[in-house]
Amino acid sequence: MSKKLMSSLERLKRDPPEENNIMLWNAVINGPDDTPWSGGTFKLTLEFPHDYPFKPPRVRFVSRMFHPNIYEDGRICSDLFGDRWFIGYFVDQILVCIQSLLSDANPGSPVNSEAARLFSENK
Repeated sequence: MSKKLMSSLERLKRDPPEENNIMLWNAVINGPDDTPWSGGTFKLTLEFPHDYPFKPPRVRFVSRMFHPNIYEDGRICSDLFGDRWFIGYFVDQILVCIQSLLSDANPGSPVNSEAARLFSENK
C-alpha cells in the first residue's frame, strides 16, 4: 500500500501530503479552458483508506463548487470512485479525471439540479 502512495507522491512533486499523515493529501487543480471553471484554481482533499489501492480515496472539493456532479459539501459523484475504480490509478491520473469531469459534466444525472439546469441551458 505505502509503495503505491509513495510512487504517486514522486509523480506529483507539487503538493506533498500533510505532515504525519500520508493517508490525507491536499491537491490543487486548475479549471479547464473553455469551461465555466476556466482560470480558477480549486483545492481538494484526498483521504486514502487503509486498503488503498484496492479501494478508492475519498475525494472532496475544499473550494466551493457549483457543478451538476458535485455535492454541496464537495463530494464528487463519479463512477471513478465506485464501479470504475482501478487499482492502477495514480493520484495525478485521478486529478486529471476530476478535471475532465469539470469539462464534461453529466447534467443528465445530477446531484445539484440547479447547476445541471443552468449548465444545460447556458454552459
